[in-house]
Amino acid sequence: MGSRKHIMAEQYKAEKKQKAIAILNDCPTSPLKMRIVADTIRGVEINRALGMLRFSKKAASIKLEKLLRSAIANWEQKNEGQRLEDNKLCVSEIFVNGGTMLKRIQAAPQGRAHRIRKRSNSVTIVVDKMVVKEDKKSKADGTES
Repeated sequence: MGSRKHIMAEQYKAEKKQKAIAILNDCPTSPLKMRIVADTIRGVEINRALGMLRFSKKAASIKLEKLLRSAIANWEQKNEGQRLEDNKLCVSEIFVNGGTMLKRIQAAPQGRAHRIRKRSNSVTIVVDKMVVKEDKKSKADGTES
């Protein structure tokens, strides 16, 4: 392996070590209902996100809270020497994809049948260190506050 490839591979490993991923497959909730809850915690610090999920009235929030706790546990396992309290972690990515669909038939008038689609989804959460954004104004002035 060339030196440039080796350096890039080391950088990729270092970036990957900071991220922790948790995946929930075939959750029997429609993707639309899950996306509504997922959008509320995207980019939010993990303690605040756990609080938002704990006190949400949506049924999907229970499964997302469990998944977020799993992602946090995965981060702790990857970074054994570091404490969770010392690092500011946030939900850097969360996306909901459609899963398998159960197709059922419901009887309809005059001998017809209507199809019922029971949807499911797959959720992926990525927990990463929080990136602090700088003000554009202070960058342009060259002053720091």
